[in-house]
Amino acid sequence: MVKNMKTKILEAFEKVYGDASGAKVYFAPGRVNMIGEHTDYNGGHVFPCALTIGTYAAVKKRADRKLRFYSMNFTKVGVLESSLDDLSPSEEAGWTNYPKGVMWAFAGRGMKMDVGLDMVIYGNIPNGSGLSSSASLEVLTGFALRDQFGFDVSNVDLALIGQYSENNFNGMNCGIMDQFASAMGKKDHAIFLNTADLSYEYAPLVLDGAKIIVTNSKVKHSLVDSAYNNRRSECEKALAQLQTVVDIKGLGDLSEEAFEAHKDVIDDPVRQRRAKHAVYENQRTIQAVEALAKKDVDTFGQLMNASHVSLRDDYEVSCEEIDILVEEAWKIDGVVGSRITGGGFGGCTVSIVKDEAVDTFREKVGAAYRERVGKEAEFYVVEIGDGPYELV
Repeated sequence: MVKNMKTKILEAFEKVYGDASGAKVYFAPGRVNMIGEHTDYNGGHVFPCALTIGTYAAVKKRADRKLRFYSMNFTKVGVLESSLDDLSPSEEAGWTNYPKGVMWAFAGRGMKMDVGLDMVIYGNIPNGSGLSSSASLEVLTGFALRDQFGFDVSNVDLALIGQYSENNFNGMNCGIMDQFASAMGKKDHAIFLNTADLSYEYAPLVLDGAKIIVTNSKVKHSLVDSAYNNRRSECEKALAQLQTVVDIKGLGDLSEEAFEAHKDVIDDPVRQRRAKHAVYENQRTIQAVEALAKKDVDTFGQLMNASHVSLRDDYEVSCEEIDILVEEAWKIDGVVGSRITGGGFGGCTVSIVKDEAVDTFREKVGAAYRERVGKEAEFYVVEIGDGPYELV
């Protein structure tokens, strides 16, 4: 499979640019977050894992300062050209704003490329699914730059550079989770990450007798244009009000009891609900990882369900289509837990489903979604994979 992918991408590279000799092929994974949503920019915990699907790139140095990009996913767009002397975001640059943003962020840290690159990109993460295709592309670019130019950066640095470029080049105020999960993935493990200080541990996510199923609603979200940045600023305002009465750096520092004792200092009911989600979701994430350590998958599933209710009602980042997928999943015997995953406003759900219920889950959820929404949902039984690597 890996060999085939390498051959496929190099063939495309040769077709587009004429000569693939000396080109190297790299991969960085997408991610799914099991629990801990919208906690990463609130100084809380998250629990994502890297997937075996993600983004591939064939990369070759040039002799000049030109940058050429081609995506096998957007063939009609053709080759998009730029230059190391023009690392600024633009609408015409489209998807290439992500790799260009990473190059810009590297340069801002004193790591300047001396020559340009030809790149061919191929992603097998469904577009707009909320499985972090943008973070995957950012980590992939950083990984390739490190290899091509010998830059001295760790994989954690790759995550931070990717987040910085998305925040400051692409104008999307995401937290660290997506890039960290892609850069630091480990096969068959999820990452229990404290986003307040980037301390983390790997937790085995081997579910005996059950599968992780990601269901794509086929409702595409565009986070940059969505309410995502608004949610972040609502939380920042709520935090500032709480900081007048408690000594905290982020909402993740609060227990549920402390939040309930001080919540009335937040004078806006919407902001109070946003903050409640951030506090309670962080505690749910901690409890979920503790449950998993005890092999108590049922409790983990209940916490996933509670997470969805909170994201739907308090944080208001779900949508009708996603709620239907989750409601239909909850009806099925053998579904341990199901919730929205990712930034929200469309995208995917993640469910833990017992082996004997997998076929029923696909059939019943698929049929109900078709009937109620008029769209075909897509189902992926996902495998948990490693972080970025070169295909050799």
